Order: sequence, then C-alpha cells, then structure tokens
Amino acid sequence: MADLSGKVAVVTGASKGIGAEIARELAAAGASVVVNYASSRDDADGVVAEIARNGGKAAAVQGDVAKAADVERLFAEAERAFGPIDILVNNAGIYKFGAIEDISEEEFHRHFNINVLGVLLATKAALTHFSPGGGRIVNLGSVASRLAPPESAIYVASKSAVEGITRVLAKELGPRTIRVNAVNPGVVDTAGNRAAGIIGSDFEREAVGHTPLGRLGQPADIAPAVVFLASDDAAWVTGDIRVVAGGL
Repeated sequence: MADLSGKVAVVTGASKGIGAEIARELAAAGASVVVNYASSRDDADGVVAEIARNGGKAAAVQGDVAKAADVERLFAEAERAFGPIDILVNNAGIYKFGAIEDISEEEFHRHFNINVLGVLLATKAALTHFSPGGGRIVNLGSVASRLAPPESAIYVASKSAVEGITRVLAKELGPRTIRVNAVNPGVVDTAGNRAAGIIGSDFEREAVGHTPLGRLGQPADIAPAVVFLASDDAAWVTGDIRVVAGGL
C-alpha cells in the first residue's frame, strides 16, 4: 500500500459510499482524514469512529461544497485539526437520470452546483491551505461521461465537465507542484445506487453484461486508485483520467 504517513487529506462527500471507502483507505495508508458531509452527520461520525478504531486519525466537518463560505470553513477547520492540507479528493456528487422532456432548470443547477462548482470551489480553497510542498487533487468523474447512456444528459454533462476541469487544472497548477487527476468509476454497488433503483434494474444488468470482468464494482475497487494518485507512487502523473470500471 502507498505510504501517506504525515499527510492530511480532505475528502468531500465522504459520509457514505465511495467517499467513505476513500476516507478509510487514505487513513489506512497513514493520512489524517477530514470526512466532509453535507447533511449525513451520523454516517460521517461513523466513518470517523471506524477509522479511529483501526488506529487512524479523522474528523468530520460539515459543509456544502456548492457554497463558498462553507468550503472555506471546511478547509480552515481541517487545517486547525491536522495542519496544512496535502490531498484533496473531490468526491461529492449527485446523479438523477431522466428524459430530456423532464429536464428542469432546478435539476440542471443542482447537478452543476454540486458536481462542477463544488469541484472548483474546493480546489480554489485548497490552494491557500496546501502545504508548501504542493498538493495532490483527485476528482471523481464517471464512466458515464464516455458511455453516454440515454436519459443522462445533465449528469453526463456535469461529469464531462469534471474531466475537462481536471485536464485544465493539471496544466495550470503543475508549475506549483500540484498534481490533478481523476478517477472515473463504473457502476458501483452503493447505498445511493440502491436507493435510486439502479441496482437490480435493467440498466445494471446491461452494464454488467458489457463489463469484461462480469460484475458490479464495489467502493473498495475504486478507493485504491484514488490512494495511488494521491501518493508519491504517482509523482509524475497528472492530467490523467483513470477509468476503474472492470473494462466497461
């Protein structure tokens, strides 16, 4: 496993699902982890408690990534807790599929405020809290940006934007010794996907049928790729969009 001893990581949207597993894996690699959440305080506290039971360091900090004041407070509290930040994982995101006839201004802005603006605001705030040695940013995209399934126009647009932002900022921030990469998960078995009706649906069966490894992903399949990109093992990797989707 990568060695992140002495590093400080902020993971947005880390109270459950992929974000929670990323927080656990970063802590297992030695990082002190700030578990950000918007509303699921009990879940975030549970992730922190689990990390502590396993000998790691973590703290839960509330904040809406779509609000600049919340984001700045998140990073200020993170630095007060553990010191300068080394790693930012922009994981917070939402998804809702629907036909073009059902698209509304509200749904558009909800997706872009969290999935896109949230990435930009968190990255901007991180720049003033990174340690002098630079930083590592890992954005969570989606394989949907390449598959472009029907009835996913807003979600695919937002995750395609994340890919573009990743490439732009890799060039913009590279001279400041800040690496920016992305991980695009495939279809992953999470509580969110179950609540959305994706697990057990025709969409899931079709996705698994087109996946060479023949199964859904698990959060534990995604987190190691994030840890790698956040570590010195990826010291010469930036602007990479890493697809972790079982070959889908």
